[in-house]
Amino acid sequence: MARRHGEAMPASLSRPLAITADSDLLDVLVRLAEAGAVSLEVAPDPAAARPRYRSAPLVLIGLDTASACHRAGLPVRPGVLLVGRSVGGEPMPWELAEALGAAQIAMLPTAESWLVERFTELGDRSGRSGRVLAVIGGRGGAGASVLAVGLAVTAVRAGLRTLLVDADPLGGGIDLVLGWEKVKGLRWPALREASGRVSPPALVDALPRQGELVVLSWDRGELFGLPTDAMAAAVDAGRRGRDLVVVDLPRSLDDAAALALGSADRALLVVPAELRAAAAAARVARIAAVHCSSLALVVRGPAPGRLRPRAIAHLLGLPLAGTLRPEPSLAAGLERGQIPAGNGRGPLALLCRRLIDELTAPRDEVAA
Repeated sequence: MARRHGEAMPASLSRPLAITADSDLLDVLVRLAEAGAVSLEVAPDPAAARPRYRSAPLVLIGLDTASACHRAGLPVRPGVLLVGRSVGGEPMPWELAEALGAAQIAMLPTAESWLVERFTELGDRSGRSGRVLAVIGGRGGAGASVLAVGLAVTAVRAGLRTLLVDADPLGGGIDLVLGWEKVKGLRWPALREASGRVSPPALVDALPRQGELVVLSWDRGELFGLPTDAMAAAVDAGRRGRDLVVVDLPRSLDDAAALALGSADRALLVVPAELRAAAAAARVARIAAVHCSSLALVVRGPAPGRLRPRAIAHLLGLPLAGTLRPEPSLAAGLERGQIPAGNGRGPLALLCRRLIDELTAPRDEVAA
């Protein structure tokens, strides 16, 4: 088994997906999955795989279909492995793995025991992984970062071990919103090179923390493009070691942000109740909906033109997750270092409490 990137795998109750038309390879994969007490879903080509590609907890792409999967433009996501059978002397197909966003290459029979361990781990983790909630602004200054912080703080108050991830390199650092700029711990610059070599528990332990809230933020140093494997490692660490991961996303999605959005169980688009803001948000919504099917709208007041939240939701074609009434003291409190929703009172805290309750409610209760 050869390792190149940081591994990552979103939680799901569905089965791992194998994309291959090689019957001999498939026979081996089925045998290894059975040894790990899981069963495989099988797709012979990328077209058949696409409906299940995002939700599968692990995707194994056979070398026989790898080029076709790349040409098909399957979305970037964590938890992808390139799998093949060893043929003496052939170089490892790292370029193809990079193009597919594959975390690792597993060559059989050398990697058989390792794959069994991965399958066994899937069975052990079934139903026990953390949820991911993404927040994105419909325009600049929409209040997405404030909502993300409010959700994270509220989740901790509700007894959830929470990881807050700042995925917006131009946001100035979400640690500033919390007043954590002096709290010791690693930020993105220190983690981007090490993410593939750090275990999920060690990654979480290295981050700034107060109580059950852990934060992965940018600093005020040099900007750089965040590798997708670094984001995948962060999301995976949160899935494994936290009850909830809240991701603050930029409006312009790079590959790393798209990966985080694609891993989300739910995403919230924050839009001020203004006509131009709604028009700007329509563009963001079209792009975000490609990566996350559970996108919903949060409308923030005031509404100077009396534009109603449900009218904005209808315009954008999104369900309305909630409205945020004006809270005049919020902006002044931020300047004084007060944490949004930190005291559990006010419109923001009330909205966050309801959203967290909905996200963590049992599925049968939500369906009812």
